[in-house]
This record gives sequence, structure tokens and C-alpha cells, in this order.
Amino acid sequence: MSQRTFGEIGGVEANAQGKYEDGDRAPKADYLAAVAAKGVDVLYVLTGARTPVPIDNLSVIEEKILGNYRVLGKDDQDAIRRLTTTIAELSAPEKLP
Repeated sequence: MSQRTFGEIGGVEANAQGKYEDGDRAPKADYLAAVAAKGVDVLYVLTGARTPVPIDNLSVIEEKILGNYRVLGKDDQDAIRRLTTTIAELSAPEKLP
């Protein structure tokens, strides 16, 4: 998404959006509310930490995976954590060509 498009969502010009992204300027509450209304994780924007998903918002597949994980032994859980961490790191947008 372009800075212009993202800025329009937040009600600011592209240059202001660029300053937010560069850390030269902090967004105001009305901007954050506008982008949050479009599904942006504002906690992630501000802190770099994703908003936790409430347990009641898990999909059926996620519940099944979590249930399976919980019945595994410690060694198997450790292996699953290493595997999913590696896959997630390799799949991160900044890692893609």
C-alpha cells in the first residue's frame, strides 16, 4: 500500500505518513483511530508487539492445533516451537525477495 493511500485512510498527507514511518513524527489519536477502524493493529504500530488474539477468537483449526500441542511432551513441544518460529521468520514480509 502506498504512503498516499495509507495516509488517506488516516486522514493525513503522504508526507506526514512518511514521517510517521520514519519515526520523525508521532501519529495523533484520530489518525490511530481511523487506521484501527480499517483493521490496522495499532499496538503493533506503536510498540512493535502484536495485539494478542483472545482465545475465543481462535478458528476451529487453531483450536485443534493448540489442543494437539498441549498433549505433546516437552521435547515435542520444544521441537514444534522451533519449527514454527523458523517458518514464521522465513515467511516474514521483510524476508521475502
